[in-house]
Amino acid sequence: MRGVQIVTRAERPDLDERAAEVFRERWPEFIFHDHVPKRYLPRAQRWFGRFDVVALDDEGAVLAGGWGVPIAWDGSFDDLPGGYDDALVRAVEGHEVGLPPTTLCFMAAAVGAAHDRRGLAGAVLEELEQRAGADGLAHVVAPLRPTWKDRYPTVPMAEYATWARPDGLSIDPWIRTHQRMGATVLGPARRSMVIAGTVAEWEQWTGMLFPVTRDYVVPGALNLVHVDVEQDRGVYVEENLWVRHR
Repeated sequence: MRGVQIVTRAERPDLDERAAEVFRERWPEFIFHDHVPKRYLPRAQRWFGRFDVVALDDEGAVLAGGWGVPIAWDGSFDDLPGGYDDALVRAVEGHEVGLPPTTLCFMAAAVGAAHDRRGLAGAVLEELEQRAGADGLAHVVAPLRPTWKDRYPTVPMAEYATWARPDGLSIDPWIRTHQRMGATVLGPARRSMVIAGTVAEWEQWTGMLFPVTRDYVVPGALNLVHVDVEQDRGVYVEENLWVRHR
């Protein structure tokens, strides 16, 4: 893409904070309190830095970012990881025991809010695809977090994934981005992320009050959040959507 330079965060560690801000612009606060990434991300960043990229403009401003991890996958739906958390664990633990990867799993991509509709997300994902091909990886998959799914938190992901526009593409902008790159939908990642905390933590993360035990609609959550006041615990199990690229 003209006027855009793509570098890795390993090459430019000075960009870490600015790249992180791009993701924080796009995702709700509670997403950053998943305990699995806290344990595994430092090792993923150490082992898989070439799959952690940032798009810069001519003046060095961060426009977008994206990252993925290489995993072992046999190509069947049943052998897919459980979702985001499980893919991260499989990549790190597989690498540490010497298991050869076959597949790049896109973990996340985000574009700065001021730079929408420039094709930057596609540019970042295409860069990661090219790196996967250069490394001899046979497949590219992703557990997508669809952009509009939080508008329909009571609708199962399997049903939401079938909702299409007259042109046959998904109603969801993020699913469409991948479809336009040639991706096909495989099915739900039913336990992609699990985020647990106290009632006070959930109130801090969401700006809501949870006075009674029940399931709640929470802004930014793709599914309902279960809060148990008596046990002082809130648990959110996020369902994502597996897609496979060309």
